[in-house]
Amino acid sequence: MNSSNPVLGKAFGNRRGYASMGTIPQNTEVDNLEETYNAPAASSLRTGRMTMDDVVARTGMLFGTSILVGASAWYFNLGGGALMVGFIGGLVTAMIGIFSKTVRPAVYLAYAVCQGLTLGIISKVYETLYDGIVQQAIVATSAAFVGMLFLYKSGRLRATPKFTRMLMGAALGYFILALGSLIGSFFGLGNGMGLYGLSGFGPMLAIAGVAIASFFLILDFDQIEEGVRAGVPQEESWRAGFGLLMTMVWLYLEVLRLIAILRGNND
Repeated sequence: MNSSNPVLGKAFGNRRGYASMGTIPQNTEVDNLEETYNAPAASSLRTGRMTMDDVVARTGMLFGTSILVGASAWYFNLGGGALMVGFIGGLVTAMIGIFSKTVRPAVYLAYAVCQGLTLGIISKVYETLYDGIVQQAIVATSAAFVGMLFLYKSGRLRATPKFTRMLMGAALGYFILALGSLIGSFFGLGNGMGLYGLSGFGPMLAIAGVAIASFFLILDFDQIEEGVRAGVPQEESWRAGFGLLMTMVWLYLEVLRLIAILRGNND
């Protein structure tokens, strides 16, 4: 199945695998066969193919970069100028990473830096408004990730064609409504349907955003697993980590906004 994630689909969507089983020569010695079967499994360094360990390592590197930069932005209390740099830089590197036909680790690392800068500053603003909200958002985002991973690995949720079509339709509708909400807030329409969405339609939109972002993790998990099975090149693990980071950034921001709405309505 082709990927619905524009990042992972470029790498994994149309792969078939890079090797096939050949026939064993008739004159193969029995002891050679035993030696072959008893040998340790080939690593990505020996085969040149992506493994799950490669994905974990590259994803951890990208996430670690974002966390380190975000913590620094928080500590030094960077302002609006740095926020704009992070936002624009994140948008540019995201577009390059999504549409590039080749794997670009430097671009993915630059994206991680820009998103760390952006998230660190935004998180500090939210924390100023709602004490303890960042810790709540981190716990909730981590729980959503673990929950989706459990549902996927247990087989309770799978990226079937029907599931993918429904999710993509929901995501499209969500982005249209979110854009309309944002535009309406500029003209004073919707009574708080903008960034914080403190009343009216905002809470429902925020809940939908968290749910859709969470379900997108299922697509990510499916395409990564498919890429490993198909034997895509090892370097594609960078793209896999990049795709996961994009989804997790989206999920964290949606969770942060939802908690702000809920706490704002209770004040």
